Amino acid sequence: MKIAILSRDATLYSSVRLVAAATARGHDVRVLDPTHCYMNITSMKPSIHYQGENLLGYDAVIPRIGASITFYGTAVLRQFEVMNTFCLNNSAAISRSRDKMASSQLLARKGIDLPITAFAHNPDNIEDLISEVGGAPLVIKLVEGSQGIGVVLAETHNAAHSVIQAFMGLNANIMVQEFIKEADSSDIRCFVIGDKVVAAIKRQGREGEFRSNLHRGGTATLVRLSPQERAVAVRAAKIMGLDVCGVDLLRSNRGPLVMEVNSSPGLEGIEKASGKDIAGLMIDYIEKNASKNKTAM
Repeated sequence: MKIAILSRDATLYSSVRLVAAATARGHDVRVLDPTHCYMNITSMKPSIHYQGENLLGYDAVIPRIGASITFYGTAVLRQFEVMNTFCLNNSAAISRSRDKMASSQLLARKGIDLPITAFAHNPDNIEDLISEVGGAPLVIKLVEGSQGIGVVLAETHNAAHSVIQAFMGLNANIMVQEFIKEADSSDIRCFVIGDKVVAAIKRQGREGEFRSNLHRGGTATLVRLSPQERAVAVRAAKIMGLDVCGVDLLRSNRGPLVMEVNSSPGLEGIEKASGKDIAGLMIDYIEKNASKNKTAM
C-alpha cells in the first residue's frame, strides 16, 4: 500500500514510529507537511500537489494534524477524501473534536458523563457562572488551548473571579469546570483504535501540579481499566466519529468522566508505558479497512 502521513515534523516520535511500522509491513510510506500541500478543487479531476509533485495513487492517509493548523490541515485531508483515499480519521470528525464546546455538547447530548462544565465569553454575572459548577476550587480553561496550556486551577472564590476577569479581558472563550479532587491530579488516557481500547495509561501530574499532561512533566504508568471505563471510552470515540483517538477520563466518585477526546494522540507516552506497538496496530487497522473503502466506492 501507498500511505501518506500528514505531519509537519517527520522527526517527531509518532511520525518516526508510524513510518517504521508501515515500512516493516512492506508499505510505501511518506511524511507530508500539510501546510506545503496545495489543491486543485474541481469535480472533474481533483488533485493535491506537494513541492511541484502531483500526489497520486495513495491508498491511505494518517492525519497527524496539530491544533494550530486544524483549518488548513483538515482542508488537505478533505481533498484526499474527495479523491476517495482512505483516511484514518476523517476531516469532519477531527474538526468536531477540536471544537471543545461542540464536542462537549455532543457527548453530553448522547449521555456521556462529563465534569460539570460551563462555557462563557463575556458573562454578565461571574458569581452565577462560578456557582453553576459548584464553586471553588474549579478549573478554568481557554477553549482554544491544548497540552495543558491556558488551564488554571482557581483554589478560592476570589482567585476564580480574578482569573475569569483576566481571560475576559483577553476577549477569550473559556470553560469553567468543576474540580474533581478525588482524581488526585491524574487522568486515564485510553487509546482507542476502531471499537477497542488497545492500551490505557494513568497520567500523574508532578508534585504541586494539578495538570497531568506529559508535556507538563507528568508521568505515565500502565493502568487496568474497569469494564465501565472501557465501554465509556469506546462509546465516546464512536460518538465523535473517530477511528483512532485518545479518550481522557477522570476517575470520580460518580464514575468515569470524559474530559477530552483527542483526535491526534501522541504515541510516545503510551507506547513506552504499555510496551505495546501502537503504531503497528494503527497500520493493521488501515490494512483491514482501506480495502473496504475501495470496495464501497
